[in-house]
Amino acid sequence: MAMSDPLADMLTRIRNAGMAGHESLEMPHSKIKAGMAAILKQEGYIDDFQVSEDDKQGILKITLRYDDRRQQAITGIKRCSSPGRRIYVKHDRIPKVMSGLGVAVLSTSKGVMTDKQAREQKIGGELLCQVW
Repeated sequence: MAMSDPLADMLTRIRNAGMAGHESLEMPHSKIKAGMAAILKQEGYIDDFQVSEDDKQGILKITLRYDDRRQQAITGIKRCSSPGRRIYVKHDRIPKVMSGLGVAVLSTSKGVMTDKQAREQKIGGELLCQVW
């Protein structure tokens, strides 16, 4: 079955792995997923990620982050834009997630970035998802 929304698949895999208490998870690699993983790491939601080669597109391995009580760092993750309904925002219209406690991820002309980076650089883009 061809996947129509690989990013939603990625978010679902992260959500499910976290709820099941897994240390890490793997998925097919793509540039946008790697960009997403880089932001999740930079914002402290995951411990690490690696891209390994295989015969096809490569594999993205994500190591999840938990606290001392085995609570997942990501309490919520929500897909905003979808292939059927793209959501684009201007830099001054980027939503604040959980009053700034969470992070919105955007796909811009300068690559995948957080809501804060996009506001600073005054560029809008497609609102991919929100994480808190």
